[in-house]
Amino acid sequence: MGFTIGGIRGTDRPRTGSRRRGRASECTSVAEYTGLWGWDVVPGARALAGVCSCGAADCATPGAHPLSFAPEVPAGATLDAVADAWGEFPGAAVLLPVGRAFDVIEVAEAAGRRALVRLERMGLPLGPVAVTPDGRAQFFVAPGAAAELPQLLYRMGWDDAALDLHGLGPGAHVTAPPSDRGGLGPVRWLRAPALDTATHPPQARLVLGTLAYVAHRSPAQDHGRPRTTAP
Repeated sequence: MGFTIGGIRGTDRPRTGSRRRGRASECTSVAEYTGLWGWDVVPGARALAGVCSCGAADCATPGAHPLSFAPEVPAGATLDAVADAWGEFPGAAVLLPVGRAFDVIEVAEAAGRRALVRLERMGLPLGPVAVTPDGRAQFFVAPGAAAELPQLLYRMGWDDAALDLHGLGPGAHVTAPPSDRGGLGPVRWLRAPALDTATHPPQARLVLGTLAYVAHRSPAQDHGRPRTTAP
């Protein structure tokens, strides 16, 4: 038997100050995405101990998909509008539809961190960059990148390389900070949105060469690095 979205956070009507503050912070984040950055937001499922709040026992992506019964909160929604909408789905994860204001190029977190340092040193335009608790770095780029990715990699000479690099486009959703993804932990910003980067993310071709190069070298670098264990 599944559990409700409200049940993840305790009750549909939080009684403690911490829960009220948590919901207020959640609404503020959603209002920032819609009002400042011009992004649509979708209430998403949450997961606890591998069980998805959607209630489906065979859910393919527990805690990492939109709620089918929850309407989108459109770009431009105010804090009051967000509070009213999100109040219907307490505890929902904050999901961003891909393929509208941005596409995403995703690589392993270690490669993404190295690439971000290189790109910043080169002074190239960058959009937001998020990291997920399952070790992925997500670079926000201009819409259309996912469809163009094979051709861009071909032109850059990376089409025949085994790269842990993927494009996310229309139909995909990414979990946005500060929400938890799949019960594994919160998504975080490596590079937070700003007015220029959120509304006009860079063309994929400007960052793809560096991402492909670092993704190609990262397996060899990581293989030669001594493993560390938690104390």
